[in-house]
Amino acid sequence: MSRPSRPYVLLSAAVSLDGCLDDTGPERLLLSNAEDFDRVDVVRASCDAILVGAGTLRADRPRLLVRSEQRRADRVAAGLSADPLKVAVTASGDLDGGDPFWTTGGDKVVYTTDAGAALARERLGPLAEVVALGPAVEWTSVLHDLASARGVRRLMVEGGARVHTQLLQRGLADELQLAVAPLVVGEPDAPRLFGPGAYPGGVRHRMRLLETRPVGDVVLMRYAPRAPGTDDSPTAADRHWLALACTLAADCPPSDTAFSVGAVIVAGDGTELARGHSREGGDPVVHAEEAALAKIDPADPRLRTATVYSSLEPCARRASRPRPCARLILDSGARRVVTAWREPDTFVAGADGIGILEGAGVAVAEIEDLADEAIRPNRHLIAPTATHKD
Repeated sequence: MSRPSRPYVLLSAAVSLDGCLDDTGPERLLLSNAEDFDRVDVVRASCDAILVGAGTLRADRPRLLVRSEQRRADRVAAGLSADPLKVAVTASGDLDGGDPFWTTGGDKVVYTTDAGAALARERLGPLAEVVALGPAVEWTSVLHDLASARGVRRLMVEGGARVHTQLLQRGLADELQLAVAPLVVGEPDAPRLFGPGAYPGGVRHRMRLLETRPVGDVVLMRYAPRAPGTDDSPTAADRHWLALACTLAADCPPSDTAFSVGAVIVAGDGTELARGHSREGGDPVVHAEEAALAKIDPADPRLRTATVYSSLEPCARRASRPRPCARLILDSGARRVVTAWREPDTFVAGADGIGILEGAGVAVAEIEDLADEAIRPNRHLIAPTATHKD
């Protein structure tokens, strides 16, 4: 199976009420509380890699480890390393090999320039792999290497301000998790989460609110940056997960009598819950959405805020099972579906899975420029002009 071109990118930070990451004093300003540190540990344990900029390494000397022994054990039981891959980004290669970031945990990788690579290798020796990216550190190259060469699907970014700003400005952030502390720094020179510059959609562009939740005396705020457009515009994260669903369709056993479809179910916090594809596990009639939903406990509360990503519009009618996929999605409690390709009339005339879902109050988004990817493994089943259904 081919891998997505980049991971799901989650920006995580704690800020004051006036948007500061710290004050200007010599000691680090503590913004989070014990409950929030544990919440962050849960997020870390759910990620494949954690990224930080060299400036934050020098200023804060973080370890960026999963602290809970149970969560570490759960990762190992799932076939993962106890800690996520640790990633640092530096243009100069000026790193301290004695920093606890390098001397604790498992695998580490450094992305740097051609000029910075020699210094980074000299400073770190065998502590980390050093990847030279050319005359400059390009974020698309960093993310592509993490996904394609290291299998990173979910990346947590823990700073600093410059790194967060660059990823958001380049439209490469899929989610923001901000822990807002009940204090005001009030210092004009204090570091702030995001710097000046142009951001996708401009100053009037509003992000989609995913969640607000008290965590002790801190408030967690989760937002999804949106592509410019209406409030129903798919996000960068939607494109990421739907592209993955399209690649899953290529894993389907070939068929001349049924479509090849991939599906991914993602919780509201961006965690992948399950994936599936047509004819999975040797079942000649199982559908992608059906295969994915069968892997999730129906009582899992995360289904209520989950999004179902399917390369093909969920079926409205089928002969092989009593319930079509549109009905299975409704019964699961999921309230959002993202798809790439409306079902043609090849096997079922007049199918309208989207209509059934929307009629029951499920939000449906289409990303039509991914339709060609969804169609590719099904090209032999459809007429050359039967690519979209109006």
